Amino acid sequence: MNPKTNPVRQQQVRKRQLVKILVVTLTLLVVPLLLLLLAQVLPAKADTPKHYTDLTFPALPAIQIPDYTRFQLANGMVVYLMEDHELPLVSGTMLIRTGDRWEPADKVGLAEIMATTLRTGGTQKRTGDQINQFLERRAASVETGMGEASGSAGFSTLTENLEKVFDLFAEVVRQPAFPEDKLKLAKTQQRGAIARRNDNPGGIASREFAKLIYGNTSPYARTVEYSTLDNISRSDLVRFYQQYYAPQNVLLGIVGDFDSQQMRKLVEAKFGDWKSAPGVVKKQALPAVTQAQKGNVFLVDQPQLTQSNIQIGHLGGQLNNPDYAALSVMNGVLNGFGGRLFNQVRSREGLAYSVYASWQPNFDYPGVFTAGGQTRSDATVPFVKSVMAEIEKIRTAPVTDKELAYAKDTVLNSFIFNFQDPAQTLSRLLRYEFFGYPKDFIFRYRKGVEATTIADVQRVAKTYLKPEDLVTLVVGNAAQIQPPLTSLGPNVNVTAIDITIPPPKRG
Repeated sequence: MNPKTNPVRQQQVRKRQLVKILVVTLTLLVVPLLLLLLAQVLPAKADTPKHYTDLTFPALPAIQIPDYTRFQLANGMVVYLMEDHELPLVSGTMLIRTGDRWEPADKVGLAEIMATTLRTGGTQKRTGDQINQFLERRAASVETGMGEASGSAGFSTLTENLEKVFDLFAEVVRQPAFPEDKLKLAKTQQRGAIARRNDNPGGIASREFAKLIYGNTSPYARTVEYSTLDNISRSDLVRFYQQYYAPQNVLLGIVGDFDSQQMRKLVEAKFGDWKSAPGVVKKQALPAVTQAQKGNVFLVDQPQLTQSNIQIGHLGGQLNNPDYAALSVMNGVLNGFGGRLFNQVRSREGLAYSVYASWQPNFDYPGVFTAGGQTRSDATVPFVKSVMAEIEKIRTAPVTDKELAYAKDTVLNSFIFNFQDPAQTLSRLLRYEFFGYPKDFIFRYRKGVEATTIADVQRVAKTYLKPEDLVTLVVGNAAQIQPPLTSLGPNVNVTAIDITIPPPKRG
């Protein structure tokens, strides 16, 4: 019998429908009554949010350095191991005592090209393409790099692939091939970078400002040119590698999901028999640093621009300066969204899209103090004068209690982000040993910030900020900079900087 025509079946369906209707009706009536009763019984909570000045926050947590192991191989290589079992990952960072500051002046670009082809050129056992395929299949990486004061190499891998990837990492570091075709490719890429280097006004400003501070021939300001690339050969790569890539020049840090005893055995197996090549350089006197230009104004004329990129500054200092903590607080008074430059130059006077000040120390050679920003062309001179006035103000008048508290809070609240994960902590330990700093340097710095007073801020500002040494660089449209840069002072001479790129040789 068809269920649709069955009387018994139809009656059962009607009963179920009536039950559903009854349940829905009761829900609509009873639930609102319950909510009303609860609202009368429970105490009301304030919905008005607190003003930000009324908010309170707990004290910053104490920073704890995770347990780690440090040991040294018989060949002089230093190794740090730090276990972290949160994820099945392992990564390593190697620092090498080298840097592009050691490349010959007529072969600028050599160190970076060597570091590039160290990885892309493959090894004596595997080509660069084979290495790429090996790593892609395992979602792993092996990379190499070069900075001013150090070379670097690193790896990352899943724990299950650790031995194979670490074996490849050691192979890349110890047995590079430096094939001619990869050297040619790296030089072609560098030539492309030279051709494009004047496309970005900010890049022009940074590059030319470094030359004004350190000098055109300083290893901290030299630029790669077509002519210096032409001087680089494969034998230069090999020679530079052999001079610096040796176990006594290396620090290796490994962090992640591993057992330290087993990891130590793996390191000893892959690097324990590494020996230095003849002629390896262990330690050198650092290049001398003096400020090249002082108290002058320079212009890079870019007629296509509608705004100016401005940098104002002079030679700075090093991280091991006893006043580094107080200088950081001074920097906090000047810089940032709540700092003087932002409040005065941008907000009150409306002279800037962006404005900043930064005391930038380095580990083993002087950094720079730089203030600057971007502004429309016709506001260039007022912008420079306003920034200069704020620099003079912090030198000659005490900061307020509120400014001091804000600056110290800004520095200290960002402090904790230096230790978000064990890899960051391990990186700091490596760099402190690499540059000869105490292991607790960052904690000494924190205590120094906490102890900084108003008098300390004014003292370091007066001592280290030197208006007579300030160099001003403007990258902008000279025709639209009105009033002209000569109106910055009665004896101001504006020197034009030619950024024309020397052409490559023909043939």
